[in-house]
Amino acid sequence: MNIAIARVGSRSRAVVRCLALVSALGAAHATLARAQAVDRVLNEQAAANKDAVASQQRIDQLADQTQDMLSKYRQALSDADSLKKYNEQLLVQVKSQNDRMANMKRQLGEIEGTQRNVLPLMQKMIETLDQFVALDVPFLIEERTQRVANLKQMMSRADVSTSEKYRRILEAYQIEMEYGRTLEAYEGKLGNGDKARTVQFVRMGRVALMYQTPDGKETGYWDGGGKKWVPDDGYAHDVREAIRVAKKQGAPDLLWVPVQAPTTVQPASEVKP
Repeated sequence: MNIAIARVGSRSRAVVRCLALVSALGAAHATLARAQAVDRVLNEQAAANKDAVASQQRIDQLADQTQDMLSKYRQALSDADSLKKYNEQLLVQVKSQNDRMANMKRQLGEIEGTQRNVLPLMQKMIETLDQFVALDVPFLIEERTQRVANLKQMMSRADVSTSEKYRRILEAYQIEMEYGRTLEAYEGKLGNGDKARTVQFVRMGRVALMYQTPDGKETGYWDGGGKKWVPDDGYAHDVREAIRVAKKQGAPDLLWVPVQAPTTVQPASEVKP
């Protein structure tokens, strides 16, 4: 009897142990399943996070591209506005240049007509100057005659502009005008050929032209009425002083010089043909 009870008790403990083992195995399986589920969730979360990071990077990249395109678009609008204003300014300049070209063409046409009138006028001015020098008091005659000859030669030169020709003619006239209000002493030849001799000339404007030999033994003046040189030692002192003043070797002083008496000029309206 006791033996039977002992056997029964042993079997019960085995069953309990089996049940406990099964329960432990079930718990372990459940724990393993939960662990696998957690790992799967974590993996899915990591993948989702990775996808989110990639998506954010793409978003940031698109945002940068959008901002860059917006900046380029705004710059393009600014450039277009600047080009529009620049083109408008160019149109104004082109119009101004076209007007200027038209004005220059008109002026060129006028210049051609002016040149046709100016050239004969300049020729006449040179001829008048030539006659004036020939009829004037014969001071610096070689220099003045050569100046007129140079002007005549200049008129046939194509490399000298019309304005330059006109300027030089006016310059020659200005020089002749200056002779009328200046005092000048210079050395030159009196007479021609073998009879020519060196004397000291003194010119007092165009009022008087006088001379004196270097030794002071002969003094004379130009007689405009008779168109000849007249010796007259009565003016020796005055000529000597005039030469000193002209050379800035003495102070200006009152001088006696021969002056041609004025002649009556008949008005052109009274000249009979």
